[in-house]
Amino acid sequence: MPPTESTTAPGAGASADVPPEAVAPLMRGLTVLRRLTDADGTLSLSDLERGTGLARSTVDRVTGTLARMGYVRLDGRDVFLAPRLMELGNAYLASLRLPGLLGGPADALADALDESVSLAVADGDGIRFVHQATRRRAMSLSFRIGDLLPAERTAPGALFAADWTEAEWERWRARRAADPHSSGFPAVPPGAGPDGEEFAARAARAGECGWAVDDQLIEPGLITLAIPVRDQAGAVACVASVVSHTSRHTADSLREAMLPRLREAVEGWEETLRRTPPAHQPAEAPPTAGLAAWTHASKQELGRGFVESLARGLTVLTAFGEDRAALPLTAVAEATGLARATARRALITLEHLGYVRTEGRLFRLTPRVLALGFPHLSRLPLPQIAAPHLAELSRRVHDSASLAVLAGADVRYTARVATRRIMSVHITVGTRFPAHATSLGRVMLAGLPPKERAEWLAGVEPRALTPHTVTGRVELADILERVRKQGFALVDEELEQGLRSIAVPVRDRAGVAVAAVNVAMHSSRRSIEECVAEVLPELRTAVGRIEEDLRTAGRFARVPEV
Repeated sequence: MPPTESTTAPGAGASADVPPEAVAPLMRGLTVLRRLTDADGTLSLSDLERGTGLARSTVDRVTGTLARMGYVRLDGRDVFLAPRLMELGNAYLASLRLPGLLGGPADALADALDESVSLAVADGDGIRFVHQATRRRAMSLSFRIGDLLPAERTAPGALFAADWTEAEWERWRARRAADPHSSGFPAVPPGAGPDGEEFAARAARAGECGWAVDDQLIEPGLITLAIPVRDQAGAVACVASVVSHTSRHTADSLREAMLPRLREAVEGWEETLRRTPPAHQPAEAPPTAGLAAWTHASKQELGRGFVESLARGLTVLTAFGEDRAALPLTAVAEATGLARATARRALITLEHLGYVRTEGRLFRLTPRVLALGFPHLSRLPLPQIAAPHLAELSRRVHDSASLAVLAGADVRYTARVATRRIMSVHITVGTRFPAHATSLGRVMLAGLPPKERAEWLAGVEPRALTPHTVTGRVELADILERVRKQGFALVDEELEQGLRSIAVPVRDRAGVAVAAVNVAMHSSRRSIEECVAEVLPELRTAVGRIEEDLRTAGRFARVPEV
């Protein structure tokens, strides 16, 4: 079994069992990422120095390399996890295949039951979530994809423990003795949980009856019913849970109400797994991303500030994915463009730290890869994803930049970066304006299917806000069609006299316009032609970066729009 959270891999001070081939800079980089994850995504450089035990110069080099890779963002003395880091967790989830196969049905079950539904896999003597379908309530589930919980305090844990060997039980007892209050599991409140005999009895009952209940073991009020989901071979692929609150159910009433429906759903899921062809290994490795050339160029530019072995080691994790769950060394080297010896040392290091396991001559990712930032980043809303890109856009064009979503007849601002000028555009987050008179509204309306766009136009009463506001429905329809074709909207003094703005849509993985970004300025700042020639390219570049982050973040997690 891979190590649990409470037995974290060594950081600056390598332990005696570290393989001689291990890549020390890769170990340090992973330690930094883990500390940032445990701190919910943000730490100062000084806090990283103290928390990792690494020298400040080493922390600077590691974070500089991670920033170059797009995995963290540096802002003054602070370090922030960046959405691109989720590509590592995405590689594991894609190779697992369960979120892709069962995520949609789990969401549908949550809707049908009006309760939260989770999918979890075993990770050492803990359980780690790989999918969450959470109901939005004042008191709702706060667990995230990638969170690790101690097995003894969960319903899924009892089901996994039912199949533990004596060696695995001994490992659990050792961890419990060293960490009796689950302090090594930051996703749960500290607590002792059941003792060894009680947990063993729960596991035995779960194995016999095929279900388990967590009656407020994690925290008061939280109750869970869980049953296993078995794969083609009859092994437990994951555990499905229905999660509720004592204000809605007791543990007994939750079981009585939900067990038949959960079993029925899981039977369908197991049939899906049985009918899904086994993952095949592609005949050829995917094209490499030019890693060797990129790392060499980065080293030339940044000098000692760039750690090539760290960048190459982390890239090894991205060799895995859908239809690439188990790979031999040769395939990993081909997929990354690394020399076999370099890929081998990285895999040895990753195996030592618990991110990779071996099956004969094949390597697989483990759930522990999700511990690299995924829990925090999987809940980032779109405004937070966009914020650094809006700031960079505003800095480059020297005007205000905003993100907004469509809200009925209006647009609602959800993020904004303003410039400091004597005369500038003053708008706050939460402000609403009529969509028909704004560049933001027009690019989002233009992205609607023709029928929805026509229904929107028929359902609003466009009003004049300035002498220049277009209010005729036919004229607006023509404008929206033109905006759809050109991919941007420019509105000149229709919302307010003297105000000119240009916007482009932000599209999700499915190509749907979920938001828009604009640059707004006083009309004296630039002509219409200058807006198109100078601002539009910068605007499109910024939105392209937002969309890249959105695609990564939204592959296996739902990105909230606000």
